[in-house]
Amino acid sequence: MKKITWLATFIMLLNVAYAQQVIPLYPAGQIPNAKAEVAEITHTFPAGDKTIRFLVNISTPELTAYLPAKEKANGMAVIICPGGGYSGVAIDHEGHDMAKKMSENGIAGFVLKYRMPKSTIVDNKEFVPLQDAQRALQIVRENAAEWGINPGKVGIAGSSAGGHLASTAGTHYRKTLIDNPKNTNLRPDFMILNYPVISFADSLTHYGSRFNLVGDMPADELGKILADWRTSEEKLKKLPVSEEKKREYSNELQVTPDTPPAFVTHAVDDDVVKVQNAILFVAALQKNKVPVETFFYANGGHGYGMDNPTSEVDWIDSCIDWLLRLKN
Repeated sequence: MKKITWLATFIMLLNVAYAQQVIPLYPAGQIPNAKAEVAEITHTFPAGDKTIRFLVNISTPELTAYLPAKEKANGMAVIICPGGGYSGVAIDHEGHDMAKKMSENGIAGFVLKYRMPKSTIVDNKEFVPLQDAQRALQIVRENAAEWGINPGKVGIAGSSAGGHLASTAGTHYRKTLIDNPKNTNLRPDFMILNYPVISFADSLTHYGSRFNLVGDMPADELGKILADWRTSEEKLKKLPVSEEKKREYSNELQVTPDTPPAFVTHAVDDDVVKVQNAILFVAALQKNKVPVETFFYANGGHGYGMDNPTSEVDWIDSCIDWLLRLKN
């Protein structure tokens, strides 16, 4: 009998169920840059009438697939990167909820539970989140036929630091960080950026996201700083970071005419990730004649996911309209 691979097994399950399924990004024992396997921890926080789940210590990355019903599917797919300052992921309101909304509208949603740039868990920490995002793009494209997806309509979305990861995938795709024997296209076809961290410049960045990705400090010392989010930004602001890395991961500086089209949304009063991050990225896209659509709120702050409680209009609806126009 022909041996059935680990991924083929999941594909068969998806074809049968056409529902939520969890797919390992890598075969067991073959996770690149893995240093230590640790117990994943889930923190919960009250947020209005909801509870936010925040996952940390992710050492086994996964994709959770939400495939639309066959009669509704339009061939589009979105890989969704929840945010969390590159210290963890707000997996529900910036991940699963968005994927469900996409699926309801005929778009396959894939929630990416990616590894954090934490030196006690991974080697080459700055590459690991992008490595996982590229692997997610590779898996979706290489299995597009089985999942009813057009491999030329596979995009990436992200909120907050997840927006930095999504915009990095859209601007650094020529830097291949995974084994890619089939030369699968690792460039997302579009980006959806929700209150994104974009710039690593001193005056604009979210210091926690920047230092977690490219900063250099023993993990226990960094953990003490990050333990109190109310003071961590000011403390991290004073720590040196390589000027080369600041520029490399300031994604507004990496836009070219080949950068994928984008939908960018932000609240003007965001006091965690400055709205100028979005504005500079939009300006860079426009300068390079890359199609971009924007949706700015006057109020809403940071971290609301799809549902800004200050507005009766949800950005996600305009975003889906934009996606469906891209499809044609």
